[in-house]
Amino acid sequence: MQTMRMSRGTLRDVSKTARSTILVVDDEPDILELVRYNLSREGYRVLDASDGEAALERIYQSPPDLVILDLLLPKKSGIEVLESIRSEPRTQSLPVLLLTARSTEMDKLIGFERGADDYLTKPFSPKELLARVGAILRRTRPDEPTGPEAVGPFRFDRERHQVFLRQLEIHLTPTEYRLLEYLLQRPGKVFSREQLLDKVWGLGYFGETRTVDVHVRRLRAKLGKDAALIRTVTGVGYSAEVPAK
Repeated sequence: MQTMRMSRGTLRDVSKTARSTILVVDDEPDILELVRYNLSREGYRVLDASDGEAALERIYQSPPDLVILDLLLPKKSGIEVLESIRSEPRTQSLPVLLLTARSTEMDKLIGFERGADDYLTKPFSPKELLARVGAILRRTRPDEPTGPEAVGPFRFDRERHQVFLRQLEIHLTPTEYRLLEYLLQRPGKVFSREQLLDKVWGLGYFGETRTVDVHVRRLRAKLGKDAALIRTVTGVGYSAEVPAK
């Protein structure tokens, strides 16, 4: 059954926010100003765009550290922008937080299926916005490398945030990368969806446990013939198998 989690702590980290550039894409001036104000107060450098084409132009010119993206945009929709980001090698791993008035489960699932890292529904509280932004950036920039760089046929390049399977790079979003890394570092151990939300998404994550299922499905699709390495344990959660190289 799908469940909802609430925040359990502050997520501010000044040392990271001072180095992060965030592009906010929304055609509502009031929303742009609200988001800009709250992010700037936390030390982020904030850029903005009011339509999909302008957003892609900015992203391709100089990719930011995170994109906050509305779905309903002029010229190109948010989904079209997200698909363009994920199809371009230079930006495939760029974190994207969807910000939209659409709140149905189907809309959320479509966003995750297209590669969004998280989803925030309007109206939103500034506190929740900052919590989600902080959590995404921490997943992108882990504090300290942990565990071996090579696990079975997988190799992690943590400085470049890349992962290779039998010498071929797999292009993952930051959340997919963290999910795969976390499971592979603990082969055979079974984790519930709640545990994975805590360890991969972070203690302050507000989202639904269904989010884990969507990201596992996307991850399996990218693993191709090795998809079975991520094992579903019925009624419990997920685990990873690590075969020999």
